[in-house]
Amino acid sequence: MQLNSTEDKARNLRTADRLTRAAVSDGAQLVVLPEKFNVLGTDDEVRRGAEKLEQGPTIGWARATARELGIDLVLGSIAERREGRQKLSNTSIHVGPSGAVMAVYRKIHLFDVAVSGTEYRESDAQEPGGEIVLTETGDGVPLGMSICYDLRFPELYRILAVRGARVLLVPAAFTSITGQAHWDILCRARAIENQTFVVAADQVGRHRPGNESFGGSLIVDPWGDVLARASDGECFIAADLDLARQDSIRGKLPSLANRMPATYIWPSQEPADQ
Repeated sequence: MQLNSTEDKARNLRTADRLTRAAVSDGAQLVVLPEKFNVLGTDDEVRRGAEKLEQGPTIGWARATARELGIDLVLGSIAERREGRQKLSNTSIHVGPSGAVMAVYRKIHLFDVAVSGTEYRESDAQEPGGEIVLTETGDGVPLGMSICYDLRFPELYRILAVRGARVLLVPAAFTSITGQAHWDILCRARAIENQTFVVAADQVGRHRPGNESFGGSLIVDPWGDVLARASDGECFIAADLDLARQDSIRGKLPSLANRMPATYIWPSQEPADQ
């Protein structure tokens, strides 16, 4: 799903609900929302909209909707408030067809960068997660969880693939500048090198306080072919994930099986800027 989320949580949830139901009417069994889909705005607005996992309108909506529709629903991410912690977590949540929370992934790599004169400092308000998370759909398809800036760190996705991921999830709010340069290339690279499907759900358009997301949400197959691509605006895209074709690709070009893990030794000391 591709959204232009705002600081208005009620509005964002209504839009997510409408598009989720439209996608399910089209046959979707797995629905993936973008990063910070329920509240996207200034740091103060995001903090005010933060929720605990055990309560709140976003979690309540997700559990009820997944159970009603019988789908796997992945909340791309929300700002999570955790007991005893000053900073928020950027948290992706997989809710299964029963309405139960199946997995929780907290974004590991924080977006502390400068892009075309704009500085982003996620670490000012958020803390990084420390766990790589693999989950499964209701019918047993392994899903590897990630969020946005994680896309630039291939080690994460290789570990997920080695652990068995067949689909990599990339909910995002990729900036317009970096999206134009790198979004397609990185999504397709992660799919090709890990011989997995990539479901990349991006934010689109302008958000407070003056940021702009790229859009261009993608579904990519293990050969790197783009199965579906979003146009501008809020919408959903859909594709059938052919697991038999994935098995065929992995059998004929067994790059995962041909790895040489014993030779992949990290340097004992790495320069700080690498």
